[in-house]
Amino acid sequence: MKRLSLNRNIGIMAHVDAGKTTVTERMLYYTGLTHKMGSVDEGNTVMDSDPQEEKRGITISSAAITTYWKDHQINIIDTPGHVDFTAEVERSLRILDGGIVVFCAKSGVQPQSETVWRQADKYGVPRIILINKMDRQGADFNRVLKEVRDVLHTNAVPVQLPIGAEDNFSGIIDLINMQAEVWNSEDGKQYDIVEIPAHLLQDALQARQHLLEELSLLDEQIFEKYTEDPLQITADDLYRAIRKSTLNSTLTPVLAAAAYRNKGVQPLLDAVVAYLPAPEDIKTIHVMEPEQELTVDTESPLTALAFKIMTDEFAGKLTLVRVYTGILRTGDTVWNSRTGKRMRVSRLLRIMSDKFEQVESIEAGDIGAVVGMKDVRTGDTLSEGNQPLLLEQISFPEPMIGYAIEPKLTKDTNKLGEVLARLLDEDPTLQVSVDEVSGQTILKGMGELHLEVVMEKMATHYQLEVNKGQPQIAYKELFTTTVTHKEVYKKQNGGSGNFAAIEFEIGPREDGQSGLEFVNSISGGAIPKEFIPAVQKGFESAMKTGILAGYPMQSMRVRLVDGSIHDKDSHALDFEHVALLGFRHIAQQAHPKLLEPIMDVEVTLPEEYTGVITGDLNRRRGIIRHMEMKGNTQVIKAEVPLAELFGYVTTLRTLSSGRAAAAITFSGYQVAPASVVV
Repeated sequence: MKRLSLNRNIGIMAHVDAGKTTVTERMLYYTGLTHKMGSVDEGNTVMDSDPQEEKRGITISSAAITTYWKDHQINIIDTPGHVDFTAEVERSLRILDGGIVVFCAKSGVQPQSETVWRQADKYGVPRIILINKMDRQGADFNRVLKEVRDVLHTNAVPVQLPIGAEDNFSGIIDLINMQAEVWNSEDGKQYDIVEIPAHLLQDALQARQHLLEELSLLDEQIFEKYTEDPLQITADDLYRAIRKSTLNSTLTPVLAAAAYRNKGVQPLLDAVVAYLPAPEDIKTIHVMEPEQELTVDTESPLTALAFKIMTDEFAGKLTLVRVYTGILRTGDTVWNSRTGKRMRVSRLLRIMSDKFEQVESIEAGDIGAVVGMKDVRTGDTLSEGNQPLLLEQISFPEPMIGYAIEPKLTKDTNKLGEVLARLLDEDPTLQVSVDEVSGQTILKGMGELHLEVVMEKMATHYQLEVNKGQPQIAYKELFTTTVTHKEVYKKQNGGSGNFAAIEFEIGPREDGQSGLEFVNSISGGAIPKEFIPAVQKGFESAMKTGILAGYPMQSMRVRLVDGSIHDKDSHALDFEHVALLGFRHIAQQAHPKLLEPIMDVEVTLPEEYTGVITGDLNRRRGIIRHMEMKGNTQVIKAEVPLAELFGYVTTLRTLSSGRAAAAITFSGYQVAPASVVV
């Protein structure tokens, strides 16, 4: 049985092009798992093994791999950096214990790095920061450090300083051991430990002093030694205090590297082992049903979370699981809390990205794959049959756009349904519906690139080519006025009939939240309490189809104030129906408005293209919020309606001769102008 203290489950997160996949590839090389360094540019990385990832040079799905460093097992998840695949980051963070957030030493904090930082905050994931690409033109460690502190509001404290920058970057200064580590060999396997260069000694002493001051505020033992005699503080004292402060998120260690140039990766691996949590450091796991807290250990009954479904060409359907308690063994029968069914574990695999190693068991604190499980979805809890549990679910954002799709060949009509069912299993951010008027199949996803990848996967993995219609935006509707209404539903069929009457207020929510706010103000039992949930259910159903243009309601508030029943003819379904009717009859009087999704757009470009790019954003109904220079690069931040952004990346490349780049993230919903026709 393995010691939990020697396990690390970590994620590597960043904005697109910060170099996180290259960082991961170098980690695999220096730990001895691979014998050749993969390159994103050459399309031969271990982590991006999907043909589309190799072609596009980006990570699309979270890749998992197990490696070893200094007697520690490290399970690494390399997550996507593109906003369209942010849900992949979400489900990875749900099962990780720690993370490395990679920032480009030139670009600094970018929109998607902000997003993943907030996601990591949501799940309480301790993390370390790597300022990568120190060899890049315009690299500035101190500027990025300040950005991280100002934008992400974290106590980011360097434990290393870079030696040089751009072409002169040669290594790092270790502020804990006060030594320099310099890389001279081409493959970066060997590095020399030398004295700190004289011209950097003062900077190193100041940075170490800052580290000691921060730790003295966070750790009592460091405080005592620091006030008596700072020279008493040993390297072991610092490692212990930094680890403790990282685990409780009061301090975030900052490191430097140039992964592509093979410099600074081994100290990063050391930091993973030294500072990031072991499974046993995660004090409790929240169980929703029955409500309780669990601690990670192998002696307890099995509790595991299915965090991803994938299909392998050779192994078939794989369910990726994180085991929290107990041991999952080949031949076990487990209970799925969602379906209430038992399932047999036929085979277990350890994941080596595109390769697998068969194992007999997966212990608490570890990650692995189960082969061939049917009727399992992302977020399902697996437990022992005699002690069924339900872990906290994984939440995903709503899809932003959709396309009407149909198979190119009539003979593939039935195949379309089968393929979509498989894709929905694998990707919980996809939605499929059938248009009630046209009968067309609508495929919805997080963005253009997301759906483009899905349709390409249909063609390459499932040999199913589809035609797509014009993009459909996920508009919503919203009431702007509160009104009162009485509704009666009455139906007589000769024998027993149907009767329900309600009086209610309906209008906008004041708290700004989405969904239905339902308030029951019935007094005196005018409607028996067993019928109240049916009224609420009726209004929830009504919200799915707004009165203005048939789009879902974003939010609304309903206050039930009165009503009546018939002693014999009233049923729960009648009250559900009367709520639906009441909504339809009064909705127009609540002055509904159309809402459209608004995106935050951040464009980086050479200064000479500023005029043409801002002009194009204005034509797209964009509102420019901020402009600044970062080095010799202009950064424009704007809010633009999603409806105006289709094909924007291609247009941007044309306008800037391929020299500008854009990051697009969801901002929120705003009332659409009357000129918007849907």
